[in-house]
Amino acid sequence: MAEQNEKQPIIEIKDVVKSFPLGNTKITILKGVSFTVQAGEFVSIVGPSGNGKSTLLNMITGIDRPSSGEIIVTGKPVHKISEDKLAAWRGENVGIIFQFFQMLPALSILQNVILPMDLANKYTAKERRERALHLLEIVGMADQASKLPSAVSGGQQQRAAIARALANDPSLIIGDEPTGNLDSRTSQDVFELFSNIVKQGKTMLMVTHDKELARRVPRVVEILDGKITRDEYVGRPSWAGY
Repeated sequence: MAEQNEKQPIIEIKDVVKSFPLGNTKITILKGVSFTVQAGEFVSIVGPSGNGKSTLLNMITGIDRPSSGEIIVTGKPVHKISEDKLAAWRGENVGIIFQFFQMLPALSILQNVILPMDLANKYTAKERRERALHLLEIVGMADQASKLPSAVSGGQQQRAAIARALANDPSLIIGDEPTGNLDSRTSQDVFELFSNIVKQGKTMLMVTHDKELARRVPRVVEILDGKITRDEYVGRPSWAGY
């Protein structure tokens, strides 16, 4: 199993089980999963489709709840937070990057990045715009800020989605197959953005089927048949510094 350091974990998964009803029976997707992620780590979650990776991310982000077990994220028991408080907690603490970008088509790139700050009522209107433009500059999209998502490429939409995930300055960034809809060159560029995000102190948890990218992530957690079958550092632990 992966070694630990003395920092407070940003994610603690304790004996998590997740089952779904299937006719007169039930199917168990996660089978007693336990692991921790330290602040500042870059972790890839790998394994075949249908083995519980995305289900696990849904548990961590509070989109879904475990059948049993505990999910502690940023010090909060996510599995116990009420529905009316979950959205506010998620908006403040977690940035999510999806495979298919999930940009709102009627809003400009800039407006899409501003939206999380509007919803969280964070910063002044002027600060929101300035911060959104700054984040778009970081991901190389400032010159596309006024365009609609449909007017830019998939890779550019994903860059904008990364800026949006960083809008509220969350400590944890979650990527669910964030390069799965991109060509190999664009995937490499997006991965470099992720690496830079981690170097700046964020924690990154990424589900991926891209074996080449997974090998470049400092820590790999493999899920097979709902259980963790591998948890190891393939490089220097990201929290140890570069």
